[in-house]
Amino acid sequence: MTTARGPAREPAREPAREPLRRPAREPLREPREPLRDPRESLREPTGTARERPAGGRTPPCHLGEAQFQRGPTRAYRDLRREHGAVAPVLLDGGLPAWLVLGYRELHYVLSHPEIFARDPRHWAGWDDVPPDWAALPGVGHRPSMLRAEGAEHRRRYTAVQDVLGAVDLFELRARAEEITDDVIDAFAGRGETDLIDSFAHRVPALVLASLCGPPEVDTAGLVHDLIVLIDDGPDAAEGHQRVRDRLRWLLADRREHPDDDIVSRLIVHPAGLDDEEVVEDLAVVFGFGVRAVAGWIGNSLRLLLTDGSFALDLSGGRRSVMQALNQVLWEDTPMQVVAGRWATRNTQLGGQRIEAGDMIALGLGAGNADPQVRRGRAPDAHPGTGTSANSAHLSFGHGEHRCPYPAQEIAEVVTRTAVEALLDRLPNMWIAVPADALGWRRTAWNRALTALPVRFSPV
Repeated sequence: MTTARGPAREPAREPAREPLRRPAREPLREPREPLRDPRESLREPTGTARERPAGGRTPPCHLGEAQFQRGPTRAYRDLRREHGAVAPVLLDGGLPAWLVLGYRELHYVLSHPEIFARDPRHWAGWDDVPPDWAALPGVGHRPSMLRAEGAEHRRRYTAVQDVLGAVDLFELRARAEEITDDVIDAFAGRGETDLIDSFAHRVPALVLASLCGPPEVDTAGLVHDLIVLIDDGPDAAEGHQRVRDRLRWLLADRREHPDDDIVSRLIVHPAGLDDEEVVEDLAVVFGFGVRAVAGWIGNSLRLLLTDGSFALDLSGGRRSVMQALNQVLWEDTPMQVVAGRWATRNTQLGGQRIEAGDMIALGLGAGNADPQVRRGRAPDAHPGTGTSANSAHLSFGHGEHRCPYPAQEIAEVVTRTAVEALLDRLPNMWIAVPADALGWRRTAWNRALTALPVRFSPV
């Protein structure tokens, strides 16, 4: 299948159904209940199906197109203008999905797992998925908390949340400072480096791997494979498997020699996770954690090195690094699009008719940039500025499948420590290429630089 369905004018004129679709059922409207968000009052994002303009719609946007690498904000704006808050798109291989662009619509999807399920086995499009599909590792079903639902998800999510919540953030910061200093020492004398490869990738991989056990545990292989996962290249699938194999080895070791680490704590948690559940859920924590923190560090350093107003504010002490980090989560979040959710029944969302089995791609970056959310701000205000930073962005998700709060705290400690330590050690650092020459990863899923070359006075 090479095209995605646009919205129908009315049920009687619906286009012919494609072969892989299940027989149509009478569409159901979303339940009319208010969204419960303590930060602002949100109305349910429902409505009648949007009428097709007289001139017809443009072909569905392909998420692999270059416009997403150059700058997703403009691409989101064009999609929103053409389709509204929910747009038909094509994934790699021409597979169709609905991309949710609206903040309120995203909030609704993430708050109603009974309509938009997390288990990809609900997808009606599996017959068209080739075995070598590039997105399969991130979309396919695995027996992890990421894909679990209901009571099973709560059991495993609670275990991970409790274990990460037991991490001492003061000790973590001290460990992150030590690791960051060691990483900087490796290139500080050269006077130049690529901050993505030599810094943004290495610091989070080393810090998160250190949570697995005492210093004498050899985590070099785990760090290498976690960095491979960030690159998401041809070795990514093998990297995923190697990470799981290393975690199985660690699990067996901790059963014989328990210690004060997250693996040992998961083993004895009252949730009673078996060995494979521990391995799968730790693989989720490390895989998403390292990728997200590496992107957060890289995008924050780009902002600080290329935005003149930030440089002046930092030198004058008027704006903190944390405010810069928060602005990145609003305007340049590493997790741009997440797949996904799958409709369990016919419904409507953002004026579009969604059918049971459709894939819903979550445009977290687009939701953060939704003009309906930004309209209430002062014309010269950024979400990350002011005396109290606005943290109502969707970069960590929302609802029962959101990133556990302790994981968010850990990510913030590692990112902030890394950025502050680098600026302290190399205060006269400058970017070595024009800002518009920086290259971005060729994917709509993540917003991350391929390289960030800098120069500085050798230390």
